[in-house]
Amino acid sequence: MNSSLTGVETIIRSLLESLGENAGREGLKRTPERVARMYEFLTKGYKEDVGKILNGAIFKERYSEMVIVKDIDFFSLCEHHLVPFYGRCHIAYVPNGRIVGLSKLPRLVEMFSRRLQVQERLTQQIAETLFQELKPTGVGVVTEARHLCMMMRGVEKQNSVATTSAMLGSFRNDVKTRNEFLTLLQRDLPA
Repeated sequence: MNSSLTGVETIIRSLLESLGENAGREGLKRTPERVARMYEFLTKGYKEDVGKILNGAIFKERYSEMVIVKDIDFFSLCEHHLVPFYGRCHIAYVPNGRIVGLSKLPRLVEMFSRRLQVQERLTQQIAETLFQELKPTGVGVVTEARHLCMMMRGVEKQNSVATTSAMLGSFRNDVKTRNEFLTLLQRDLPA
């Protein structure tokens, strides 16, 4: 086991004892190890690289109409309380001679969501990365999420959904483009 996981195990063992638990009892004996591995997985986005995710999947194409991938599920950890927030991300861009393989968009969402986050930054990071890498005429990203820090503690509101958006280029400057994106988000696929 690597030393960073061992360090997390030590911290979790200490946390359990600070809460009044016996970290050596049967049900908790392996909890520090399991928690360390869980956090390693939930924060794997720190070890990932945009270049490797896009992996040469940007292609020259004369298509210049809006491309949307919506309902991309994500799970992240709130950096303020280390509890999950989860939801869906919707991404649109208008190509300017270059498109990206569609599967790369959910991978990008996964990379940024697997870090300690706030929803606002997550939304902005996705949009800025696509704008920088694809050089499209515009990018729009909308995320909708439920935050366990609001549901389980504090205000304890189970049905609240936070929505954030990042609009760059034509999505920010052209009301028509922005409205087209937001309107298309409301449509479901025919059954």
